Amino acid sequence: MFGKVLIANRGEIALRVHRACQEMGIRTVAVHSTADATAMHVRLADESVCIGPPNARESYLNTAAILSAATITGADAVHPGYGFLSENARFAEMVEAHGLKFIGPSPDHIRMMGDKIAAKDAMRRLDVPLVPGSPGALDSYEEARAIADEIKYPVLIKAAAGGGGRGMKVARSADELEEAWRVARAEAKAAFGDDSVYMEKYLDRPRHIELQVLADTHGNVVHFGERDCSLQRRHQKLVEEAGSPVLTAADREALGSRVTTALAQLGYRNAGTLEFLWQDGQFAFIEMNTRLQVEHPVTEMVCGIDLVKEQIRIAAGEPLGYAQNDIQFRGHAIECRITAEDPETFTPSPGRVNTYHAPGGLGVRVDSALYSGYTVPPHYDSLVAKLVVHAPTRTAAISRMRRALAEMVVAGIRTTLPLHQAVMEDPEFQSGDYTIHWLERFVAERQK
Repeated sequence: MFGKVLIANRGEIALRVHRACQEMGIRTVAVHSTADATAMHVRLADESVCIGPPNARESYLNTAAILSAATITGADAVHPGYGFLSENARFAEMVEAHGLKFIGPSPDHIRMMGDKIAAKDAMRRLDVPLVPGSPGALDSYEEARAIADEIKYPVLIKAAAGGGGRGMKVARSADELEEAWRVARAEAKAAFGDDSVYMEKYLDRPRHIELQVLADTHGNVVHFGERDCSLQRRHQKLVEEAGSPVLTAADREALGSRVTTALAQLGYRNAGTLEFLWQDGQFAFIEMNTRLQVEHPVTEMVCGIDLVKEQIRIAAGEPLGYAQNDIQFRGHAIECRITAEDPETFTPSPGRVNTYHAPGGLGVRVDSALYSGYTVPPHYDSLVAKLVVHAPTRTAAISRMRRALAEMVVAGIRTTLPLHQAVMEDPEFQSGDYTIHWLERFVAERQK
């Protein structure tokens, strides 16, 4: 087992990894920008190294500085968290080239799944269901027209190298296709330096379902059930559930069996999440994230397994200590992503947190790096806390979340707490009858 792990991240996920390491008897190294000198992960880590100024490109994306910090502190391994360099194949290669272990998938699999077209091609070969669309990147507008005519409108043009809604445009008719093609390519080039795009059939009322997997280096692959991440605004998740209100145990087992078989054939290792669109009882693969997900706590709550500890054990060469039949799904969990944004306009709201109080009680978990007197910097993602609850049933989980949201206090900055409270009170959400388009309409109605 490792003696020391460098955590190449910040905020709540850096703190989450630190806590797992501490419980395993592993010392931690925090890296930080000058803006994060007083951050909680820096204060609690065994060692800390400043790696640059606030700009992420000069600090948290500065591979030379991070590797230098690992070298001078004598770290054995690097955990990338999520975001930043977590899905950067070149960084993973550099970590391993320096004699360190990268706590994540192989560089080859990161590279493969980071290219949406290559990922879909791999899943097609492995018999994982896909959304109808182009077999690869679109070479021309004429090819786009031909495929759109074949699979029928509406269609979705998507960046091959992207995510988060950038380089993604819907065309509902032939008249809209040329504009969608042009804008998607321009956005993809600006955001990712690659204007390659592909096409998918646009599903009008899908749910976003993802499956959490772990694979060791001994050929064992297991899944931890599904998460329903359909509550999104501009392709950014706000609320996640485990399991999904619309799936049965049979649905879960059928999807899980197909996915674990595919990943075993691929030789995948460590944690990963496969994302699907679900509509009318059918699954369609859209992408795979080769890292820990923001919403992993809801899976941990229903399965009772620490996914970060498992990542570390796998990277150290240990086999999974259980089989698929040993994983039990108990109750229901919900996560609300609390961000430092105005709950009506979503304008960023960095600044000093005058008062912070985390809710508690049975079945309540808060993953956050906030504390009273902390200043939320303006330089990074606006996520400041993940409020997670677990209860025997979905109805009980919603009630527990309503209570926990009412207890939570973050004063001095504006947050999305009121929006989450409104969602939990809504009858449609409570019924579980929603799609990926539901939250956009809900927010629009609140803004009228």
